[in-house]
Amino acid sequence: MKYIEKLQYITHDIPHLSHIEQVQLACEAGAKWIQYRCLSKNDEELLQDIKAIAEICDDWGTTLIVTNHIHLNGKADIQGFHMEDMNADFIALRKLVGNDITLGGSANTAENLIRLAREGADYAGYGPFAETETKPNNYACLGIEGYQYIIKALKAQAISIPVLAVGGIKTYDVEALMQTGIYGIAVAGAINFADDFIEAYHDFYTLVKESAVN
Repeated sequence: MKYIEKLQYITHDIPHLSHIEQVQLACEAGAKWIQYRCLSKNDEELLQDIKAIAEICDDWGTTLIVTNHIHLNGKADIQGFHMEDMNADFIALRKLVGNDITLGGSANTAENLIRLAREGADYAGYGPFAETETKPNNYACLGIEGYQYIIKALKAQAISIPVLAVGGIKTYDVEALMQTGIYGIAVAGAINFADDFIEAYHDFYTLVKESAVN
């Protein structure tokens, strides 16, 4: 079974910090899992970013996951990919990248999530929990009840996959979310826009660790 971190930090396009700066700060804060999420650059620019970020992650022993852009596999030291397309064929993707690469996917419904598990995704980002500025979408917010429901549904079908809550999560949401039995959480905006980036990361990390029930 692959290593999946319980607190996953996601970079994004923001005016005051580049992706590389975000990663440097996150690693300094102790991040062990970085998801590089950049949808605004061409392949050459992406690879420049990814190679610089991979060096930082290597220095800190941090796992580097790239959002989408699976065609860049093998061109930099990338440990895995997170596919946001909820219709992505994970059986075909696994054949494309092999067994050593971590593959995660996004889901918004029980049907999406169960399919990811059955097609061999290593983990699933399930959301949005609440409204989020980081990734605008029209999906219904799941709230605590949505995670309680999905964990029961997975157990009822004896399906096992690490489920991470994502989307608009604040520190005060973490304890109740983790008590639902989810594996962990993924965070971007609440850390990137905090007054103190490193302190915000530490706060999330401590809350996830102390609130985990599995």
